[in-house]
Amino acid sequence: MHSLVVFATAGALHTAQDLAGRVMEGVPSASVEVVAEETLALVAVATARAAEVGLGGGPESASVSAALQEVPLLYREYFAAAAALEDPDMANALADATSRDRARMVRKLDFYRAHLPEGAFPGERALTDKLPLWVGRVSGPGLTTNPDEFAVQIEAAPVLALHLRLVLAYARRARSEAGG
Repeated sequence: MHSLVVFATAGALHTAQDLAGRVMEGVPSASVEVVAEETLALVAVATARAAEVGLGGGPESASVSAALQEVPLLYREYFAAAAALEDPDMANALADATSRDRARMVRKLDFYRAHLPEGAFPGERALTDKLPLWVGRVSGPGLTTNPDEFAVQIEAAPVLALHLRLVLAYARRARSEAGG
C-alpha cells in the first residue's frame, strides 16, 4: 500500500497547488498562507476518503487514510525543518511556530473531516455542495461573487473530482493486487 500513499500524496500536492493557484488568480487579495493551508487540508481529507472507499475499509484502509491526512502536517514540518537547518539560531523559534502551526492545521483538517465523512466517496455532486465552504474559508473579503459561483467559475469540483477518481481507481487496483 506504500505505492498508493505515494501516488495519492503526489496527486494531492499537485491538485492542492492547482486549486490554490486558481483561487489566487481569482482573488489576488487572499492570504497565500490561508489558501495553501485550507486547500491542502481539504484535498488531504478528500484524498483519504477516496482511498478508504477504494480499499474497501478495514485496518489497512484506516492506516492509509491516516497517512494521507498527515500530509498537510508533514508538508509544513518539512519546510520548518529546512528553515531551521538554514539558520540554526532560529531553530527554537521555528519549533514553537511549528507546534502552533500543527494545532492550527489539525483544526482545519477536523473541519473537513466533519464535512467529508469516513468511508464515503466525495464525488463531484458532493464536492459541488461542500466546496463553497472551502471558498468561504480561503477567499476572505476580496471575493466579488458568492462562494458557490466562484467554486464553479474556477472549476474546483471537476479538478478535485478528477484527482479523487484517480486515487479511487489506484486504491481499487492496489486492493485487487493484494488479493482483497
